[in-house]
Amino acid sequence: MDKPVLVVMAAGLGSRYGGWKQIDPVDSFGNYILDYSVYDAIRAGFSKVLFVINQAMEHAFSEHIYKKYASRADVSYVCQDLNDIPDGFAVPDGRTKPWGTAHAIYACRDRIQGPFAVINADDYYGATGFQMVYEYLNNLNEGSGQHVMIGYYLKNTITENGAVSRGICQVNQDGFLSSIRERTRIELHNGKCAYTEDDGKTWEWLDNDSITSMNFWGFSPDILPHIEAGFKTFLSTELNENPLKQEYFLPTVINAQLLSGKATVKVLKTADHWYGMTYQQDHPMVEKALEALKKKGQYPEELWEE
Repeated sequence: MDKPVLVVMAAGLGSRYGGWKQIDPVDSFGNYILDYSVYDAIRAGFSKVLFVINQAMEHAFSEHIYKKYASRADVSYVCQDLNDIPDGFAVPDGRTKPWGTAHAIYACRDRIQGPFAVINADDYYGATGFQMVYEYLNNLNEGSGQHVMIGYYLKNTITENGAVSRGICQVNQDGFLSSIRERTRIELHNGKCAYTEDDGKTWEWLDNDSITSMNFWGFSPDILPHIEAGFKTFLSTELNENPLKQEYFLPTVINAQLLSGKATVKVLKTADHWYGMTYQQDHPMVEKALEALKKKGQYPEELWEE
């Protein structure tokens, strides 16, 4: 089977951040968060990287990608196109929002033949996850339906600058994912994590050590036809609820596979901290965290120095 591919989802609009956070520098050398992820991925063994981008970012990404990575890995990109939908369906009038994370992988369906890992471009994941997911995928049996998720402790993924959305996971005693429940508004309250589903009228506590999904996955290639089939179902039924904003998410596909017994998802836990830029106020915190990691020797001062 082909060597594992890293898929970097970079087509999001960054509405809460107020701009293209994927290409907002986070150090004095002009590197982005995704540069640190690609650096960690290459160190772990990945030799092929596929970016999923928005067409509006094509020039910026092509300039950035090929200059930094071309001599280090097989790098390419695909545009996530709103009009890339199955025959017989149409884009709702007035829709501009991308279709979501599962559609980002749908956009890669003709470019992936083997196992692949998936990350967000605007999230810092730490080196450990890349090492674990590469080893898992590199030893995967073809057509196995055996997937993997890097699980983070909720307390290591929260920002103090506002609410976040997190996939809270149930993991069985054998270390496999049972289900994911999306909590769309989680905040810190006196150092404890809590969520609300009624616009802040009531809050429920979450265990700070809850395992959460940060969209860091490893998949057998047999998930691709399930994503395509699920997209047709989404367009036929679920889209009617909110045609301009409803999205097709990866956890939706995975939950469906778990419920049908067609796949398993091994959860590999990491104590690494996640850093991301959900809000503009998060930017200084990310810069400070990455600088501290450099001082600890986890990264060279300039990632891509010759």
